[in-house]
Amino acid sequence: MTSTARTVRTDAIRDAAAHIYDLVVRTPLLRLQVPNEWRRRWPRAPDELYLKLETFQPIGSFKIRGAHNAVRLLPPDARAHGVWTISAGNAAQGVALAARAAGIPCAILLSDKAPIVKREAIARLGATIVPAPFERCWEAIETHEDPAMRGRLVHPFDDDDFVAGNATLGLEVLEQLPGVRAIVASMGGGGLLGGIAAAVRDRADAIAVHGAEPETASPLAASFAQGGPVRFDNWRASFVDGAGGRSVLATMWPLLCGGPGTRGVRDAIVVTLDDIRAAMRVVAEQAHIICEGAGAMAVAAALTGQAGPGPVVAVVSGGNIDLSRFAALVDGVTPDLTPALD
Repeated sequence: MTSTARTVRTDAIRDAAAHIYDLVVRTPLLRLQVPNEWRRRWPRAPDELYLKLETFQPIGSFKIRGAHNAVRLLPPDARAHGVWTISAGNAAQGVALAARAAGIPCAILLSDKAPIVKREAIARLGATIVPAPFERCWEAIETHEDPAMRGRLVHPFDDDDFVAGNATLGLEVLEQLPGVRAIVASMGGGGLLGGIAAAVRDRADAIAVHGAEPETASPLAASFAQGGPVRFDNWRASFVDGAGGRSVLATMWPLLCGGPGTRGVRDAIVVTLDDIRAAMRVVAEQAHIICEGAGAMAVAAALTGQAGPGPVVAVVSGGNIDLSRFAALVDGVTPDLTPALD
């Protein structure tokens, strides 16, 4: 598995932790009790499963961590020309809020796959929205440019300052649950996973970091299988709009697979859309938390047991979903209520 050197420094993560909590919330960690009827679906579900509730962030998503850190570190000349980003909704809200707090103009190249609830939230934050097809947005993600956009790009994941901000989530988990053995987080571009891996890499007792991907868009699993970053040829859009990209960027691969003497992400757990919908329902019923598909995906991956028996933390990365959409997705998803055989 080849890798070139790229790391996010520990001092950069500590610096982010010292400066971002004027906008960022230290989110709670909540133990999820999995009832027996749901364990019929997931017989290997961890005995100790905790939810890291990024739904409590002011934008309802972890993206404010990286966005605020990246924007606060911009030099004065970049601030003068404004910022822009590319997003399906959550990164846009993070950059828009950070830019508004800093008094910087902000524009968003927004995917046509973005749900209306996210588009409305971006507009309320005062950002200029430039709608675009998903394919054009992904091209801008890969090339770091778009002909319609001006100012400094705050990349939604391929930026060390953004990743360092995301890494503060990992520091919080270490403080809240010192005995954690595994952390599961959704894979979009890799900024969250790369940040968590960087935050926990110095632990002498290795903490496994696992990615979670939908069956319709799992380039990280394909990249691990090939030993290098690849595109996912059978990509399909789904309700998991906050994760599941077309490819793993070559520039992100070193942060994800690790390099000489460093730990990266252990693997990618691919889950079905049905299991993600079921996880959305379990979290709502047992924890009384509404989460979007990308957030529930990490829970679904943890419930498979592939991250181990615990203690496992699943990062509920966001909760920005229209309630009628949520209800439609979980409607009809029921546990197995058939009696167990003796």
